[in-house]
Amino acid sequence: MMNFSLLKKLQLLLCSALLYSCVPAALAQDKYPFNLPPSAELNYTIKANVRGLILDGTGSIQWTGARDKYRLLFETRAALTGTLLLENSEGKIDAFGFAPDVFSIKRFRKEAISVLFDRNASQVNFPGEAPPHLLQGGEQDRLSVLWQLLSVARAAPARFKPGSAWTFYVLGQRDGEAWTFQVSEAQRLRTPLGEVDVLHVVRMPPENSGSQQLDIWLAPKYEWFPVKFRISEGSGDYIEQNIERINKK
Repeated sequence: MMNFSLLKKLQLLLCSALLYSCVPAALAQDKYPFNLPPSAELNYTIKANVRGLILDGTGSIQWTGARDKYRLLFETRAALTGTLLLENSEGKIDAFGFAPDVFSIKRFRKEAISVLFDRNASQVNFPGEAPPHLLQGGEQDRLSVLWQLLSVARAAPARFKPGSAWTFYVLGQRDGEAWTFQVSEAQRLRTPLGEVDVLHVVRMPPENSGSQQLDIWLAPKYEWFPVKFRISEGSGDYIEQNIERINKK
């Protein structure tokens, strides 16, 4: 007759196997070459539509990067409402590039939430009852992916041209999905920094997904930092940011 304690262990192992068989793993990621930009503070003016309310305000990105770790802090504010969006991404730099440890987000009139990347257990833990997500390497959060994108562009500018596409696996608040960025066209923007040559990059969400659309204008002359970007929600809300100044640290 089977020992009771051994039977209990087998039951636990079976439960664990069933749990993880229902949790999708990230797609295998290509190891694109990457080149981190210098640490900097980027300041923006913003226009936003939040639930039909048109707002003006300011935005900032605090970027600190070193050989083995990084931190990104993104904030948009409007005089009428205060903080519209606050995102924080912290982690390490590994063979893939950015390797987040924690991603937190606070939206207007919503509670702050955090997504934890437990690399020792090879899983991402979401808030609430969402099951953990298995890690394979190269996964990004919704903030780090922007810096991963421009770091890849910095490393291979000749390949980062109109018509090219770059895919990363991105973890959100409850699950993950592949994000493909299409390099759309070269443009010239008039900014407080002067006229700036940029590449317009677009992330189009899958049809009927309700996911974010991102439009990003990267400036090779300014370390490939985004001098303009627009986050558009399926609800019609958006935040558009235009560069005001860049202070390298």
